[in-house]
Amino acid sequence: MEGENVEKPLLERKKYYENCPGCRVDKAKELSEGQGVPFTNLFIIWMVVLCASMPISSLFSYLYFMVRDFNIAKTEADISFYAGYVGCAFMFGRCLTSVMWGIVADRYGRKPVIMIGIIAIVIFNTLFGLSTSFWMAVIMRFLLGCFSGLLGPVTAYATELFREEHQALGVSSVTASWGAGLVIGPALGGYLAQPVEKYPHIFPKGSFWDKFAYFFPNFIISAFAFVVAVGCIWIPETLHNHNCSNESMDNFEALEIGSRVVGKERTNQKKEKLLLNWPLMSSIIIFCVFSLHDGAYHEVFSLWTVSPQRLGGLNFTTNDVGNVLSISGLAVIVYQITLYPLVRKTSGPIGIARISGILTIPLLQSYTFIGSLSGFALHIVLSIASILKNILAVTITTCLFLLQNRAVACLFSKLLALLQVVHLK
Repeated sequence: MEGENVEKPLLERKKYYENCPGCRVDKAKELSEGQGVPFTNLFIIWMVVLCASMPISSLFSYLYFMVRDFNIAKTEADISFYAGYVGCAFMFGRCLTSVMWGIVADRYGRKPVIMIGIIAIVIFNTLFGLSTSFWMAVIMRFLLGCFSGLLGPVTAYATELFREEHQALGVSSVTASWGAGLVIGPALGGYLAQPVEKYPHIFPKGSFWDKFAYFFPNFIISAFAFVVAVGCIWIPETLHNHNCSNESMDNFEALEIGSRVVGKERTNQKKEKLLLNWPLMSSIIIFCVFSLHDGAYHEVFSLWTVSPQRLGGLNFTTNDVGNVLSISGLAVIVYQITLYPLVRKTSGPIGIARISGILTIPLLQSYTFIGSLSGFALHIVLSIASILKNILAVTITTCLFLLQNRAVACLFSKLLALLQVVHLK
């Protein structure tokens, strides 16, 4: 009884700070208990992530033709070589700055990083569509990547915005909208690039749209990003900010409310514990390897489909690529809403990720045989393969995010238990 009387105040202790945005979000989550799935929050996550992911791969359905029109390749076989530089420029810039944006998000808040990333899409994605030379296209994609450090902060934002029972849904919405954006982006590029050739009754020859044949899909994505940026003005900040001294807070409270005002020595100890947390580090390593695989797949798939048959491609038009990818994007959305919750109940994230990874291997091997088909059969089989590949990719990514979150939560639960013992003593 005595032990229970001592522990009860510790477990029930919850202090909210009036001017802290993170505390306001936590209080709103506490008051929303039993109100069901917060669809408004899901919509916010979907729009932000969709806006961030569409520019990444939107160019792949027309990149081959864009590089060809730059007249930089000496032979037709060299077009894919130069297209690779344009395609990787975004990821190179993102690789250089992603950690920095994560630090900024932890120090100044998730919302500023989200706003900066979306505004960067409006600016640099528009300029990329107006590119008149190969190097201008490379530089615009590189700058877009440098300012697009959204994925990490948005994932953290999703876990902080939802109650614990809905966090898995929040994380899965990040991966679902990310995967859908990686598919919808090329679909838009396929349908809207070269509008003068496809829709001559709307876009006359010799007009602005003829000179900048690849501006239209980038303009649509940038316009969507502008609308999302305006809407993000009213989204809540989730980072805690308690302007108080270290002496005024005990160890338990500092850990519970996630404040950043703990001493420098303890912060360094937590960082060391994170680096020594093998479940966390292993899931991050696997995620890096899979991201390399998935990014390479999206780029190679689009270049393969539009390349001439004599070079091993399928000789698709941008419309054909748009058809395949739009069907895949719709299937990913339906799967994430209807089937994924059932799949998640069958096994843990490790088991599901393993099975999905194993199934991906023979699926990718089948693309060699798919390339030998022709006509209607080729379109049907390729669409089915694309649907399965994107569903497996979304499943693996969601599972890896959940593993990372659980690894961090497990570490801080152990620290919390240790601090409770110290407090009792």
